[in-house]
Amino acid sequence: MEKVILIRFGEIFLKGNNRYVFENLLIRNIKEALEGIGCEVERSRARFWIKNFSDAEEVRVIERLIKVFGIHSISSALMVKTDIGAIFEASEKFIRQGTFKVITARADKGFELNSMQVSQKIGGMLLKKHPFLKVDVHKPDFTINIDIREGGYTFVFSDYVKGADGLPCGSAGKGLLLLSGGIDSPVAGYMLSRRGLKLDAIHFYSYPYTSELAKQKVITLCEKLSAYNGKTTLYVVPFTEIQEEIHKNCAQNYMITLMRRFMMRIAEKVAIKAGASALVNGENLGQVASQTMESIFVTNSAVSMPVFRPLIGFDKLDIIEIAQKIGTYETSILPYEDCCTVFLPQNPVIKPRLDFTLRQEAKLDVERLETAAISNMEVIVAKRP
Repeated sequence: MEKVILIRFGEIFLKGNNRYVFENLLIRNIKEALEGIGCEVERSRARFWIKNFSDAEEVRVIERLIKVFGIHSISSALMVKTDIGAIFEASEKFIRQGTFKVITARADKGFELNSMQVSQKIGGMLLKKHPFLKVDVHKPDFTINIDIREGGYTFVFSDYVKGADGLPCGSAGKGLLLLSGGIDSPVAGYMLSRRGLKLDAIHFYSYPYTSELAKQKVITLCEKLSAYNGKTTLYVVPFTEIQEEIHKNCAQNYMITLMRRFMMRIAEKVAIKAGASALVNGENLGQVASQTMESIFVTNSAVSMPVFRPLIGFDKLDIIEIAQKIGTYETSILPYEDCCTVFLPQNPVIKPRLDFTLRQEAKLDVERLETAAISNMEVIVAKRP
C-alpha cells in the first residue's frame, strides 16, 4: 500500500492522435511546479500520480498542482495491487462517522468482478466489520472511490480536489502580456495561459514619475501569475523619455493614443526577440477612453502581430471576481501609479482618427525613442511563489 496523489486530466482526452504531446507537456509542467519538493511523478494510460512525498509535503504538493493548467482534479489516494483484500484494507483508511457509499471504476476489464460487484463486495465487507456504518447511495456523508487500472494496480480514495482545468501551458504557443499593474491585465494573462498560451510579460516604467513601489507591484503580480504560467520573464521598459517627447511635441488629447501605439510597437519587437507570436492585453470595450472601438483600431494599426483581448466583453465585476480567485486583486489595487496615469490629459480623445495620429507621430523620432527604450530595458525572471 503506497500513499500517492492521483491526478486526472480533462480536455486532453479530446485531443485524439496527438494527445501524447499534451500529456508530455503536462508532465513537464507538473515537474516544474513541484521543483524543490522531494517527490516523483509517475504515469500510465489516462492517469498520473505523485509518489514519495512526506505527510508534511502533501499540502504543498496539492496547493501547487491545483494551479497547473490541464489538471481536472486531484485526490489523496492509496495505491494497492488489484486484489479484493488489498482494496478492502485501503478502503478502511477512509471510513469516518456517518453514511457512505462505494463507487468503482474498472478500466481493467480482465478483473474477475465488474464495477457494481466490486462496490457491493467492498461495501458489504465494510458493513460487516464496522457495524456503526450505514449505506446511503443518494446523499452519503462520505464516498469511497475505487479506480481499478490496467497493469494490476488500483487507486482507493475518498475526496476530489478541483484542478485548474484548461490546456497545458505552452500547448498553444507563446505570447507576450502587456502587464500594467492594474486589475485587468493579470486576469487576461491568466485566462490565456489557461488556454495553453505560455506567457512572458512586458511593463512600461516611468521613473521618476512612478516609484520603485509601482515597479515592485508589477514584479509581484508577475510572480503570482507564474504560479499558473510557470517561470515568466518580465521585461521592464523605461518609458519616461517617450512620454516627455509626446507631451512636448504632440496634441495633448492624443497623448494616451500615441503612448499606447508606442507600447504596442515596442512590445511587438520584444515579443519577436522572445519567440512570442501574439500580444495579450487586458482591454475591455468601453471601459476607458483608450478602449473604445476607434481607439482599439488606431492602436492595433501600429502592429502586425495578433493582439488577444480575452476580457473585451467582460463586466468589470466579473474581472474582479477572477482577480480575487487567482490572488492578484489585493496587489493590483495597491495605490501606486502606473505610467498610463502620468501626463494624463484632461480630455483624452475618445474617437481618435488614424490620419491625425500618424501626423502627430511624424513629429517624433519614433525609431530612436523605441530603440533607446528597448536597449535600456531590464529583464527579470519571475518564479513560482
